[in-house]
Amino acid sequence: MTVENEALTLKKRFRGYFPVVIDVETAGFNSKTDALLEICAVTLAMDENGDLHPASTIHFQVEPFEGANLEKEALDFIGMPDPFSPLRGAIPESEALKEIYKLVRKEQKQAECSRAIIVAHNAAFDHGFVSEASERSKLKRVPFHPFATFDTATLSGLAFGQTVLAKACKAAQIEFDNKEAHSALYDTQKTAELFCKIVNKWKALGGWPLMDQD
Repeated sequence: MTVENEALTLKKRFRGYFPVVIDVETAGFNSKTDALLEICAVTLAMDENGDLHPASTIHFQVEPFEGANLEKEALDFIGMPDPFSPLRGAIPESEALKEIYKLVRKEQKQAECSRAIIVAHNAAFDHGFVSEASERSKLKRVPFHPFATFDTATLSGLAFGQTVLAKACKAAQIEFDNKEAHSALYDTQKTAELFCKIVNKWKALGGWPLMDQD
């Protein structure tokens, strides 16, 4: 592989970090007390031209953990009147996270990246719920960086002058259906498209790769 081709790899793009787009739907804003109800992750891959694209998608409905707080306003907002309904097909948060982490580790290894990092819209929120759920589940080998993230709200504010996901997607000419919003699956897919659009736009403007960097 030539030096130029080596530069156009995912392991070189983010200093060895493997970006994984995450979105959660919850029963409130407090990650320590409020239930995690839905989670989706989209991994990313880089093509031979150095452009970033969504790769794998993994998605779960999640059972409220024992003693979890459930705010009615939050449930109404995400359109989930009964989080205990068997029709949801929900699984314990520990099982959902184990499956997501298994996929992340596999693709991170394939990309020869040193560690995964969460990409999310208002990333501190999603990172907080994932971290607390991992702690409750006593998961020791969490693949994600413990505090660093890529926040597409900030990035889209810089790139497109919009910080709301729907408005940022519209500005980026990404189709967005507000009726589908507030589903972890839909929002993660749209956040992944938005992040890739920003990263690829920066590359097209000449901002990356920098061939003289290690």
